[in-house]
Amino acid sequence: MDNTGSSKFDPMAAAFDAARAAAARGEVPVGAAIVKDGQIIAMDGNRPRELNDPSAHAEMLAIRRACEALQDERLTGCDLYVTLEPCTMCAAAISFARIRRIYFAAYDPKGGAVENGVRFFQQPTCHHAPEVYGGIRESEAADLLRGFFADKRDAGEG
Repeated sequence: MDNTGSSKFDPMAAAFDAARAAAARGEVPVGAAIVKDGQIIAMDGNRPRELNDPSAHAEMLAIRRACEALQDERLTGCDLYVTLEPCTMCAAAISFARIRRIYFAAYDPKGGAVENGVRFFQQPTCHHAPEVYGGIRESEAADLLRGFFADKRDAGEG
């Protein structure tokens, strides 16, 4: 609830909460939330180290949870909110799941595959391309990532 007493639906805030939780677990702070009909149906943060699974990106885990919740391999009519531009693996999963829209925070010039890199959704081999909106709360996401990696460097971990 905000200070006026009304509740405020903010799935990107939920994605940031998941990203901060990932950082607290020692994972790269990326979080994702999936919305259908105005409700968050799934969210998660990165867990590759925790699960010993290189595919355990926030988007992949949220997609898996959403598919379980809907009992469907397709997430038609769902929107994904994520704190970092998806990589190629996640972009492919987004396409296969038929997610309607992606809203992401920080651009990822090195590992992103939506607006950077392979630009997955612009390829002729892509079967489904969602609407894409990037740069939402970009500086907040970039600060979160920079702080995480600076702390790792200061601790001699990277």
